[in-house]
Amino acid sequence: MNNQTDFLSAIETRKSRRSYTTEPIAPAKIAYLQKKIQKFNMEGGLSLAWLENGGKAFTALKSYGMFKNVESIIILKGSRSTSDLFERIGYYGELLVLEATALELGSCWIAGTYDKKSDLFPLENDEELVSILSIGNVPPEQTLKEKFVYRTIRRKSIPLEKLYTAESEVPQWFISGMKAVQKAPSAINSQRVRFHYSETGVTASVPGTRTTDPIDLGIAKLHFALAAEGNFSFGNEAVFIK
Repeated sequence: MNNQTDFLSAIETRKSRRSYTTEPIAPAKIAYLQKKIQKFNMEGGLSLAWLENGGKAFTALKSYGMFKNVESIIILKGSRSTSDLFERIGYYGELLVLEATALELGSCWIAGTYDKKSDLFPLENDEELVSILSIGNVPPEQTLKEKFVYRTIRRKSIPLEKLYTAESEVPQWFISGMKAVQKAPSAINSQRVRFHYSETGVTASVPGTRTTDPIDLGIAKLHFALAAEGNFSFGNEAVFIK
């Protein structure tokens, strides 16, 4: 991805896709994403991995027929000793989602509707499989099944002003960040991440009562940081640096 504009465009246009065509991903696109995976593993202390022929992880029992023609998968895993592992997975996993979107590929965050015990996902002794991403070419429009799933699990987005609290009037860059947060995917679109603005800084937090909360925190922080042009530290209630 070339610049900030590409990331923001990907945030605006990306939709979760569960049905893929049988057309293989172009080798150049795979090579590009694999380089990004290596880069993010180095930056984030993770062990993300690209996997072809991953369709057998989607058995009828586990996926309820919600996925079609899944082949390429990104395995989102890391050492249990890595601090804020689930949040890092959210942050770097969503970076890969946006990179794939810019390559005109479809993607889907998948937390539970696949066979986690499949031999497709070998782990080192200290590693934990957090989630996976399905990646592939998709039809121009969502299929009828995708539209049904979207309507079933999609809730109306929470109003912007309910996603944050503020001690004073917020600047435009903060509003830009929050609009990007509204577009951030989250478990069953629950949107549990909350931001706080004060003149001394911006923080983000989640209740932490669900396993997926820190993943959602990492995703939301990334969206905010890209739009507001700055960086977040990892951790609940960590501070944003403009």
